[in-house]
Amino acid sequence: MSGTAFLARGASALAVVLLLQACGGSAPSEPGRSEDPGASRASALESEDLGEQLRAVPGLTVLLDVWLSNTTKDTRFFILDYEQPADHQRPEGERFLQRMTLLYRYRPGPTPVVLHTLGYALTPTPTQSEPTRLLAAHELRVEHRFFGTSRPASHDWKRLTIEQAAADHHRIVQALRPLLGDGRWLSTGISKGGQAATYHRHFYPDDVDATVAYVTPNVRGETDVRAVRFLETVGTDADCRERLRAIQRAALTRREELLPFAAGVAASSGATFDVLGLDRALEFSVLELPYYFWQLGSQALCPTIPAPDAPASALFDFVQRRTFFTDSFGDAGLQSLAPYYYQAATQLGALRYAEHHLHGLLRYPRQDLPAHLPPLGVRKRFDVTAMLRVGHWVRHAGQRMLFLYGEDDPWSSAPFEVRESNDALRFVVPRGNHGARLMQLPEPERTAALERLFQWAGLAPSAARQGLPVHEADTRLEEGFLEPSHRPL
Repeated sequence: MSGTAFLARGASALAVVLLLQACGGSAPSEPGRSEDPGASRASALESEDLGEQLRAVPGLTVLLDVWLSNTTKDTRFFILDYEQPADHQRPEGERFLQRMTLLYRYRPGPTPVVLHTLGYALTPTPTQSEPTRLLAAHELRVEHRFFGTSRPASHDWKRLTIEQAAADHHRIVQALRPLLGDGRWLSTGISKGGQAATYHRHFYPDDVDATVAYVTPNVRGETDVRAVRFLETVGTDADCRERLRAIQRAALTRREELLPFAAGVAASSGATFDVLGLDRALEFSVLELPYYFWQLGSQALCPTIPAPDAPASALFDFVQRRTFFTDSFGDAGLQSLAPYYYQAATQLGALRYAEHHLHGLLRYPRQDLPAHLPPLGVRKRFDVTAMLRVGHWVRHAGQRMLFLYGEDDPWSSAPFEVRESNDALRFVVPRGNHGARLMQLPEPERTAALERLFQWAGLAPSAARQGLPVHEADTRLEEGFLEPSHRPL
């Protein structure tokens, strides 16, 4: 189990300390004043200790301050809370604490800073994004408002907008840029986190020098029909696509056989299904099966698709494993993702699920929509112009932006459009899914992408640093894939 998966949301600072100590890290008794030669070298690079500078920032609380290695003492990890207005238009009103982590490397000369905007909750462990690893950069990782511990007490959903989230990131950059050296700033994010990075650039284009957004969709409308057309041709095996449709039809035709297995899994896991009901939850999971299959899997999984006449236990097992049935459609999972569903129902939009081949088998047609999911009893009015405005800005004015997609990922059916004249690029990983990364690109695209990344960071590209750990602690800092993997975006 990776360090990212080891700690639950909202993990205590003590739990993080114990994990880091198990990996060779230590909490400095007097930050930046150790007698260790490496620490002396590190502290000599700054006129004042970084921990002291952070503690002096108004509204910033240092929850954890540790070295990641007892030997080199050149990489330091912080867990931080930063006080933010719930409504940036009324900064004198309600406030909340936004959780962040900072991975700081003591290096001679300017070091790039990667602002990693998360679309969801933050797990407070010292992991790093691909740009951070490639550039040997500092990384400031920010939890999205309304997720994890970063929740206003009033839970006023009207304050969960792309404008408010972008203002969160803007205030963080303003507060911390003077402390983190003279290196260039780049932002990055994955999926919904990539959307957050893009919206931040849209509203505050000069906060960072460049943006690398991974598998970041620009959805058209409340539900985007392009995903339906995409699934009609995804992959290279038409038989695989038909087998997925066949198992969908079989599961819904034989739903009364599958429901006892769904109830059994719910009982054994302790999951409840009061929001959707078990029957509707099963139907939604079957409806979304092809999207999960291609988003998180690949064509290599096609031989694992059971035949339509397979035992009901085999049909349900395949559906529930591929769609994370209890986590995705149970009450706990739905409630934890309520902020995402609210954003999708009001501004972000969602993909449309293909239903035409299931005519007559659906009991809840066109109901698997963010507007019908938690938070319930909350008004959700969709702003059809929000994504149009962002997409138009990216295409016509978005400078130094790189978008990366996976060829087989359904979210790649709704890509951002860029112009090379704006020093902006878009790449697609062949047969890639929602885990697409720059290092998976074939040549010459990979070299072109990396050269542009290093150029934007103000560094000279070096073959020795492309895709390799940049120092000994980095072998423990690899990023997770999707955490948790059942996220819809």
